[in-house]
This record gives sequence, C-alpha cells and structure tokens, in this order.
Amino acid sequence: MAEREIKLKFGEGVISGIIALTLSILSFLGVLAFYFPEYLTTPDLRKNYSVEFIRQLMFYALILAGGLATFNIVRGFGANNRSGTKIKYLGMVSWIFISITILLGANNIEVKSFEDKQLYIGLDWFILDLLGSSLIFIIIEKLWPHRNQRVFRLGWKTDFNHFLLNHLLIGFMLLVTNHVVYDMFGWVSMLGTDVFIQTLPFWGQLLLIILLADLVQYWAHRGYHEIPFLWRFHAIHHSAKKMDWMAGSRQHLLEIIATRCLVLIPVFLLGFSKSVIDAYIIVVGLQAVFNHANVKFKFGWLQYIIVTPQFHHWHHSSDKAAIDKNYAAHFSFLDYIFGTAVKGQEEWPKEYGVVGDYVPDGLIKQQIFPFLKQLK
Repeated sequence: MAEREIKLKFGEGVISGIIALTLSILSFLGVLAFYFPEYLTTPDLRKNYSVEFIRQLMFYALILAGGLATFNIVRGFGANNRSGTKIKYLGMVSWIFISITILLGANNIEVKSFEDKQLYIGLDWFILDLLGSSLIFIIIEKLWPHRNQRVFRLGWKTDFNHFLLNHLLIGFMLLVTNHVVYDMFGWVSMLGTDVFIQTLPFWGQLLLIILLADLVQYWAHRGYHEIPFLWRFHAIHHSAKKMDWMAGSRQHLLEIIATRCLVLIPVFLLGFSKSVIDAYIIVVGLQAVFNHANVKFKFGWLQYIIVTPQFHHWHHSSDKAAIDKNYAAHFSFLDYIFGTAVKGQEEWPKEYGVVGDYVPDGLIKQQIFPFLKQLK
C-alpha cells in the first residue's frame, strides 16, 4: 500500500492523540531499558546523562500522555463519526501502553549493577534523539519553512523506519566499524600524530577533525555517485521526494557502515582526545539533520564555507543542474575547490528525488533493492 500524507489541524484531536501515543510508547520503551540496561542502552551515552533526569522525564511524559489520551477518548465518544473513532483509537491505544508501563514499575524501577555488553540496542539513544530532534526541528520547520508541507508528509513512514533501524542497531554498527578500522589501520596510531594533535587547543582539534572527516566523506560520497555499483546503495538516500529533518535517516545499512568505517580512520587513529571526538559526533548529528530540514535561512557569505540546508538541498535535487554536485557534508568550500559545486544557488531547487523515480518505497524493499535491481 502506497504511503499517504496525514493532514493535521489544531482542534481536531489528532495532534494530541499522536503526541499521547508517541509519549506512551517511548515511556514503555524506557521501562524496558530500565529492566535490561546492559542490552538496551548505549554505554558511551549512558555516561553522559542522569538516570534521575530520565526518571523525571518519564514521569512527566506519562502524565502528559495520560491527560491527552483521556481527553481524546472523551472527545471521541462525543463525535459520532469517522474522525471521532480515530481519536478514540489513538487515546485507547495510548492508555494500553501507559497501563503496561505503570504495571511494570514506570519510573520507579531500580537499576541494578551490570556489565557492558559488546552488542546492544540503543533504545536510550533512540528515545532521546527522537524527542530532541522532533521537538526542535518540527518547531523550526513550522516557524521558518522553505516549503509549506505537512509534518507527516509523503514518505514519512519509510524515513521513520530508517530512523528507527539506524538508531536501534547503533551498537552493532559501532562494533563492526571499530573492529574493521583498528584491524586494517591500527598502524596509523604508531606514527606519533597524537603528540602534535594534543598540542592544539580544543577548537583547533575540532576544526581539524571535522575537516579531515569531511575530506574522507567527500571522496566516499563522490564515489557513491560516480561508481554504478555503489550508486545502487546510495540511491536509497536520494529517493526521498520531500525534504525535512527526518529525510537524512533514509540510508542503506551497508552504506552507513562503510561510510562510518572510512570516516573513523582519521577520527580515531590520529590521536584526537575523547572530548573532541564527542563534540565532533554532536556537530555531525546536528548538521546532518539541519541540512536536510525544511527550513529557509539566509547565510550570506557563510554558504561558501559551510554546508547549509540550501546547499545540501541542491544535492538532493533531481534538477539537471544539480546531478552529482555538492558532495561535502560540513565544509562547502571543498566542492568549490574540486569543481563540484552547483552554480547559481540564489534559488532553491524545484524537485527532489532520483531521476526516473525507480527506487521502491518501504524500508525492507529499499534494503534489498541494490541486490535485485540492475540500474541503468
């Protein structure tokens, strides 16, 4: 079944129902993470947040979800039509998750001591990132939109499923990429580059790590476009016909692992401090989401130095002038140096997606597509 856009209007109860359902499901997932932290939480992330803060967050999420769900059920019974049935359904399903969460102990579960596992599912990363990204970027996209489009626009289910898969498999991907990088390029750490790098100030290290990673990613990204076999995988990312904060999640799993391996070579092996690597990860995450977002900001001369939403939207355009252009992820001047920048970027592109629109919708279909479809 083809994906459809969902039309949201204030006052109809659908928005509050979706919020209630989302919060109740995330609270339920949070309870599971409390019970099995060694398998369902991210070790590095766990060190940087307070468990008490998560408890409080879950407590208020349950209160808000319960209030909105109750309101929707009452409102739904008062509306004897299809819309009322939908509203009641959202409220009742929300209360099912709320009830299960409370019965399991909710935010009062005691977390016992445990040992970290090599393989884990990052439920905590998924919950915090989804809450943070959606709250920040949906608001920004509504206040400063490039195009007036719905939150649940065409293709949102596919992108959300990619978002879910990419975050839940973060432990597996980190384990694979770390082993590949250290097994193949461990000799780099013996060159003594860490002695020089550690003498640089924090901001100097951060700019250097971003530049080195972007140089690697630029050429890898260019290879995905110019090598037909690699394009089969990268075409998944370009198949999104609407751009917003979630569109960047649409990637083939093997491409994510390959790109992460390549980028980790300079990041991990040249001797950057952990604080710089942590800051780099934050910058990468925020800029990747922001550059895909449906926002319209003017950056003036900065657009020729750093990658902006307008710059990256052109990369996703199916317009003839934009094909195989604007590869950089952080510093746009790389494309100007290597001659791959789109010329005349005063205006935004008209259309997005893959020329010919041959990539299927749906997470599973897109994961197997590169192996089954011979592209022209």
